Amino acid sequence: MIERAMLIAALLLPQRLVGQSCTPQDPDVRALLQLEDGWASGVVRRDTVAFGRLLDPGFVYTENDQVMSRADVLQGVAAGSDTVTAAHNEGMVVHCFGTTSVVTGWLVLEGHGGGAPFLRRYRFTDTWIKKDGGWRIVAAEDYLAPKP
Repeated sequence: MIERAMLIAALLLPQRLVGQSCTPQDPDVRALLQLEDGWASGVVRRDTVAFGRLLDPGFVYTENDQVMSRADVLQGVAAGSDTVTAAHNEGMVVHCFGTTSVVTGWLVLEGHGGGAPFLRRYRFTDTWIKKDGGWRIVAAEDYLAPKP
């Protein structure tokens, strides 16, 4: 009897999570999209204070084959060798799972580094949790798309 109840709970849990309300009118969705846009503008400004507020203490970041901690990311924002002159997001979609949300989209960066201009497109997946009345990013993954 207990095994059957556990099986039923296991089958219903993913459906409940996937079925969470997640519409563009949802205040949490709007807040997350604004936070993502703040991330893009923070890259241009090298805004370590903003990133310090957004990144959870246990934050982990993956870019292609590299894994970085919160401290690594903050150091990279402050002292990166590239200069980003413009940044924006495209095609963002918020996937809601209660107090956890995943945002997918494209981050487009323009700037210069190593003596040459660049235009980079990153496919991103960011995982946010609602904590202490606000959203904190706990994990981010970026993939630098090859040039067309």
